[in-house]
Amino acid sequence: MKNGTVQVICGPGRGKTSTAIGRAVSAIAAHENVIMIQFLKGSQDEEMKDILARLEPELKIFRFEKSTAFFETLSEEGKQEEKRNICNGVNFAKKVMATGECDLLILDEILGIVDQKIITVETLASALNSRESEMSVILTGKVFPAELETYVDSISEIREVKVDKGKEG
Repeated sequence: MKNGTVQVICGPGRGKTSTAIGRAVSAIAAHENVIMIQFLKGSQDEEMKDILARLEPELKIFRFEKSTAFFETLSEEGKQEEKRNICNGVNFAKKVMATGECDLLILDEILGIVDQKIITVETLASALNSRESEMSVILTGKVFPAELETYVDSISEIREVKVDKGKEG
């Protein structure tokens, strides 16, 4: 019986979602089923959505937010509505973890909803504790709260490094 892992892909750099998708493709190649739940994505490239849709049924992608605008730009009323939608997504993620509905669950930008205080660290920790032991989980987002460190197996940080071409030797 295999034991699943909890991986974190975080940091200020670009490519966290792309890295998670790469891991999803690897899981699909190993004949595993993958569910990705995306949070705080705002408007997303339609072409990318279409490409990812081709990976169904092995990769299923869910978004519960209705607005195409970024969360930070919404009115207070809009934020409250989206918070309800996000909480529906979190509840769905909890159900997936508790039932073992897939081999790999990607919670894309879930660390962002913790950082935005839409859910608490305790809520996420409780969900991770309730997951089926064989299920692997990937959490992405810019800021990783240290309180979650005991719940994860590995943390990868993505940051941008600028190389000054004029100073290369």
